[in-house]
Amino acid sequence: MTNLHISIIQTDLVWENIPANLEHLDEKINQVPNGTHIVVLPEMFSTGFSMQPELLAETMQGNTIEWMKRWAARKKIIVTGSLIITENKQFYNRLIWRLPNGQMGKYDKRHCFSYAGENKHYTPGNSRFIASVNGWKINMQICYDLRFPVWARQQSINPPEYDVLIYVANWPEKRIHAWKSLLMARAIENQCYVIGVNRVGVDGNGFVHSGDSMAINPLGDALWHEVNREAIGNITLDKQFLQEIRQKFPFLSDADTFTLYP
Repeated sequence: MTNLHISIIQTDLVWENIPANLEHLDEKINQVPNGTHIVVLPEMFSTGFSMQPELLAETMQGNTIEWMKRWAARKKIIVTGSLIITENKQFYNRLIWRLPNGQMGKYDKRHCFSYAGENKHYTPGNSRFIASVNGWKINMQICYDLRFPVWARQQSINPPEYDVLIYVANWPEKRIHAWKSLLMARAIENQCYVIGVNRVGVDGNGFVHSGDSMAINPLGDALWHEVNREAIGNITLDKQFLQEIRQKFPFLSDADTFTLYP
């Protein structure tokens, strides 16, 4: 049973400035310790949560994708986070899962944040993305998806569909109670580890972000939590502990069956 080492990068973002953000993140990723499996960046880590995809969108062959590829290969890590992508004349808030061998996975944000007009600029995704790393199954989601528990719910019981649920976000401080409460709820109800990676600082619209990035165990207990500053959290997830909790408290076996449609 191999433990999983994840580095959370809670960072400020320079509004709509891709080169500045990548340069800043160079310093952060360079500090990640050897032996890390996954480095997680916030939502729209290269721009901030912008509603100007016409000006900022990149292709799947663009500079930021290549930047992720270089760091994954150099540090022998998986680099993940979301950015603005254009494809087939559509815009997506797309999470990229970049492996050190050059391979790549992707997840398009399913729930576009209509309160901020995201649904007017971006096309929603229609499928989940669950990755495999060293015997772990990892479900990747983005920010507003957190408010919709059905999209994250375990769909299989023996074994459970996934072991870790990761949210990358630009979640404002004024609604941070919901962020923290829902992260804990997702961990408890799905009997999994939950990682929430949020930004800090003030964005171009004047919204303040406190970070409050967290790593939470299957009982809902916080393993790591940082507020109001840039920070790197190096977290070890214990597979044996996860299995023991699921065996001791087999609550998922009583769950309702359902079929998830996009």
